[in-house]
Amino acid sequence: MSCVYYKFSSKLNYDLVTFEGLHISLCDLKKRIMGREKLKATRCDLQITNAQTTEEYTDDNALIPKNISVIVRRIPIGGVKLTSKTYVISRTEPVMGTSKAIDDSSASLSLAQLTKTANLAEANVSEENNTKAMMSQSGHEYDPVSYMKKPLGPPPPPSYTCFRGGTTNGDKNFQSGPRIKKSTGIPRSFMMEVKDPNMKGALLTNTGKYAIPTIVAEAYAIGKKGKSPFLPEEPPSPSEEDDPIPDELLCLICKDIMTNAAVIPCCGNSCCDECIKTALLESDEHTCPTCHQNDVSPD
Repeated sequence: MSCVYYKFSSKLNYDLVTFEGLHISLCDLKKRIMGREKLKATRCDLQITNAQTTEEYTDDNALIPKNISVIVRRIPIGGVKLTSKTYVISRTEPVMGTSKAIDDSSASLSLAQLTKTANLAEANVSEENNTKAMMSQSGHEYDPVSYMKKPLGPPPPPSYTCFRGGTTNGDKNFQSGPRIKKSTGIPRSFMMEVKDPNMKGALLTNTGKYAIPTIVAEAYAIGKKGKSPFLPEEPPSPSEEDDPIPDELLCLICKDIMTNAAVIPCCGNSCCDECIKTALLESDEHTCPTCHQNDVSPD
């Protein structure tokens, strides 16, 4: 099985066409490439060029050997006018400059028309211009002009007040009054009428009067009782006296509230477990500190 490697001028990787034998005709190669690329022969023709020698195959009966690489370009069915032909016909400098200017203007005009064409596949232009028009159309949606902020509607009247900036149509010296919110959604039975619009929580009712919710008025009257958790704790005032601790809860040794209270077996008094054990172990004869009895076991 033989093959020919081909790629379009706008691609990077090669594809291959397989056939049997040592050669394949130019006509058969075009048909197989169009079949693989899903191109229609009624809309365009293919220009085949040798990738190594840059030789263009023009005869449909020309035999192309196997295992070679070719460059493929899509061209209109009528062919492409090369700029080199203009230079061959026109040998004088004025004619050459004029013909080149005409070719450039026609190329730019065709490219400008292509960018506005909806279906580029049916356009009768070269592959290079078709690619440029496609890239221009694909990037048109991302033009920064499409994302610029546009003003909606007519400009505001001179009496318009911006509550965020506190200005009137750019006048920085303008001083606007307090913004009063409306009492929308609050029943009248829950509102208390006030006369001062600057009062905290004042709302504008449907009748044009000012009112404040009753629960809000009570909250402002009571004030804030809570204390911030980030404030340092205030020491207790000396005037405050705690309730005295009963004597039954005090240890007879350390004179403080008993911890792990234990009953002394000799006299029946209560002391801290640690205090009585320490006192018995420190005495020479394990003497009880309350009744002074000797040989009292610390256990």
